[in-house]
Amino acid sequence: MHRKLEKDWDLTIGPDTVRLFIEKAKSISAAVNEDYAGGQEHEVEFDGDARDNHRHDGLAEEEAENLTEEELRELINDLNVDEAAELVALVWVGRGDYDAAEWADAVTAARERGNRRTAKYLMGMPMLGDWLEEGLEAIGA
Repeated sequence: MHRKLEKDWDLTIGPDTVRLFIEKAKSISAAVNEDYAGGQEHEVEFDGDARDNHRHDGLAEEEAENLTEEELRELINDLNVDEAAELVALVWVGRGDYDAAEWADAVTAARERGNRRTAKYLMGMPMLGDWLEEGLEAIGA
C-alpha cells in the first residue's frame, strides 16, 4: 500500500480535473466490462442455427461509448506539458512504479517521456481510473 505523505502537493493539474478523468476512465472501463460480462455477448455461434448474441441498440450505443472515450482523449490532449506529466506521474504512483515520496522523480520522468501520444498511452491502461485515484490518495490530494 502507498504511504500517504503529510505534505499536500501543489499540483499544476487540479485534483478536481483528475477526478473528472477518473470518472470518465471508470465509465469507459465499466462499459467494456459490462459489455463482455460472461464472455458471450459478442460471440457468434455457427452450429447449424446461425445466431448472433451481440445485443445492442445500434449506432446510438456505439456512438455514446465512443463519445466518452473521445471526450477523455480530448481532455488529456488539451493538457499542457506540466499537467500531462503530473497525470502520468499520478498513474505511476497509483500503480506502484513510484512511491509518493518519489513524486518529484515521477514527474521529471513523465516530463522526459512526454510526447503527443500521452492520451493513447494512458487510455491503453485498463485500470487508468483506479491508478489515478490511488495516485491522488497516495500524495494526499
